[in-house]
Amino acid sequence: MDCHSDPHLNDELNNLNDVEHLGELDGKEEDDEKLWSDNSERNMSIRQPLLRKRTNVTSQIAVIGANVSPIESLDYEIIENELFKQDWRSRKKSQIYQYIFMKWALALLIGLFTGLIGFFSNIAVENIAGFKLLLTGDLMMDGKYLKAFLVFAGCNIGLAAAAGALCAYIAPAAAGSGIPEVKAYLNGVDAPSILAPSTLFVKIFGSVLGVSAGFVVGKEGPMVHTGACLANLLGQGGSRKYGLTWAWLRYFKNDRDRRDLITCGAAAGVAAAFRAPVGGVLFALEEAASWWRSALLWRTFFTTAAVAIVLRGLVQYCWTGKCGLFGKGGLIMYDVSAAEATYNGYDVLAVIFLGVIGGVLGSFYNYCVDKVLRTYSFINEKGPSFRILLVIIVSSLTTICAFGIPWFASCKPCPTDLDVKCPTIGESGNYKSFQCPPDHYNDLASLFLNTNDDAIRNLFSSTREFQLPSLFIFFVTVFALGIITYGIAVPAGLFIPVILAGSVYGRLVGRLFHSVSALDIGLFSLLGAASFLGGTMRMTVSLCVILLELTNDLLLLPLVMVTLLISKTVADSFNKGVYDQIVKLKGLPFLEAHPEPYMKHLVAGDVVSGPLITFSSIEKVENIMYALKGTRHNGFPVIDEPPFTESPELCGLVLRSHLLVLLKAKYFTKERARTGRGIVKKFSPFDFAKPGTGKGLKLEDITITEEEMGMYVDLHPITNTSPYTVVETMSLAKAQILFRQLALRHMCVVPKSQGRPPIVGILTRHDFMPEHILGLYPHVEAHK
Repeated sequence: MDCHSDPHLNDELNNLNDVEHLGELDGKEEDDEKLWSDNSERNMSIRQPLLRKRTNVTSQIAVIGANVSPIESLDYEIIENELFKQDWRSRKKSQIYQYIFMKWALALLIGLFTGLIGFFSNIAVENIAGFKLLLTGDLMMDGKYLKAFLVFAGCNIGLAAAAGALCAYIAPAAAGSGIPEVKAYLNGVDAPSILAPSTLFVKIFGSVLGVSAGFVVGKEGPMVHTGACLANLLGQGGSRKYGLTWAWLRYFKNDRDRRDLITCGAAAGVAAAFRAPVGGVLFALEEAASWWRSALLWRTFFTTAAVAIVLRGLVQYCWTGKCGLFGKGGLIMYDVSAAEATYNGYDVLAVIFLGVIGGVLGSFYNYCVDKVLRTYSFINEKGPSFRILLVIIVSSLTTICAFGIPWFASCKPCPTDLDVKCPTIGESGNYKSFQCPPDHYNDLASLFLNTNDDAIRNLFSSTREFQLPSLFIFFVTVFALGIITYGIAVPAGLFIPVILAGSVYGRLVGRLFHSVSALDIGLFSLLGAASFLGGTMRMTVSLCVILLELTNDLLLLPLVMVTLLISKTVADSFNKGVYDQIVKLKGLPFLEAHPEPYMKHLVAGDVVSGPLITFSSIEKVENIMYALKGTRHNGFPVIDEPPFTESPELCGLVLRSHLLVLLKAKYFTKERARTGRGIVKKFSPFDFAKPGTGKGLKLEDITITEEEMGMYVDLHPITNTSPYTVVETMSLAKAQILFRQLALRHMCVVPKSQGRPPIVGILTRHDFMPEHILGLYPHVEAHK
């Protein structure tokens, strides 16, 4: 009997989509059979196909709501059905060349546009923040201190509120760094709106407003997200809705090519933010991408080279003074090559000391960020107005600190051997007079009342002197403000706060070892920044190259390498990197490179759960419609049965999106028979291509009559006849490694012995999540 026609079973299956709590219907369980539902796209599975009714299935359904988010996975796997094979067999050389040309052309466009956006962001920040600081400084020089504070506070809070409003009302996904979201996407997680055009718009303008508002944030993380959003927009394959579907772009209507483009976009974002093209490629390889190949390495390098060329040309143009307050600054190129990089044994001890401090402080920083994000989540859930209110509160606190703390610093006389003005009056500069008498400057004001980029240049400088109390005060303030600022509704990068805080304690350590060290004090500041970056972000190779490209000092390479390695090693003994923590906090089902140790003691068959919904290779329309209405599954196993085969066998896997296309076209037959190759003439492979960020085909768009419900559909032409399968006795750890390295969405589990149904169940990424496994087997020790 066909179980789809059983009304009692139908009711039980429909209830699965509404359950959010742990439950068990009557406590009856079979040995080793655990059942799981998570209200997401994952395909539920049990040990028996539902097309043969099981008398006890309704008493077997227990629901565990460990993951009730609607987050889906991406279809990176090539769907090798008859349409796909026919398309590749008939594809001409000219079409292959078009595809190759478009891949490189899109990589070039990503590089060009990302470079332009990065340049625009820097010009905007330098001019907006520069105007605000100049106006405040002029009022201070006239002795109008209260008016100066009100102007400074008004500009900061106004800019911050504008950035918060953009994030709260237009694109909430644009808040924060964006690197965790890009990292999750490249891992195969299709979280909603993270790469939408609205997110791109808010990321660009919100980042400019937020950084200009004086927050202790950077625009580097948002630039990575911006590059990824731009790549996603270019890789949509056109738009049917707006009639922009160019024939050449149709080849990119799949997740695999979009993934490659977004990887290029992430690398371009780093290159645009730091003017570090090689560092951008290594960042994408080490931190962002979960899947890599040599061809992708070439294209990302090509993309970042385009970024570097664009930025170099535009920056040289601005050096002529035609870009307002934007001069040599803005792209955080901290040239320290003038400092002599000679070091002795004491310097090596100092570097080890810096690495340990960076590891401890980095892990503590991550711990604090995690706690603050959890606290802010309760506020942000109350609505957009509360998010904006939180932004205004943090902006007010930042403004009070930036304007109030320099009053406690003593004035220092200006150095006599300078080639720049001291104090800086009427223009942007690094020697702020603040409340000091003529020929004196305030070192704390030179750090607080400056853009973050200029503050870092001051700390990396070997000529500027800072008092020890000023360094301590600035370190504590920046450390605290960096923690409480990340998590509010503005685009906010973590690189700049971490570099700021690290360069301060690096300078302090340099003062400590000054009597025995041969290293310049500015180079100690750079090593401190490297140690704090390694302790928070847990990157090594890419950070090392980025810092060397930033500072133009290859002689410091050995010390930077040692610092990063020690800080990462120390910090790893306390907690995970900041981006990994944020990914987990957002509830994104990220698959780690290494499986949990307890997975070695489980097999694939232990975590498949149910019920499994399968289709016959020639299925009744009514059954397909019922299954699509009753579930949100993305993939369904297809079984060949007698009389088409001698015994039931697994034909393959069919996707929900492909079924919808077939149902929309109403390619039905009255008899249960194969349709042959006629479908190849009726459909093109691009009819089954995945839509972009716009609205795709939904079940509600399809109308089926009562007569058509009794007809049949031949699923052979759209079934992936070569899905990845594993035997049910394979260790779960090995299955996860295969699942991640092959970038799968579905993994079929087949029985070890004959005489059983041809498929045991389907594994999706949610089946590998610790919450799911430990929910099924609570006695398993998670960390052993």
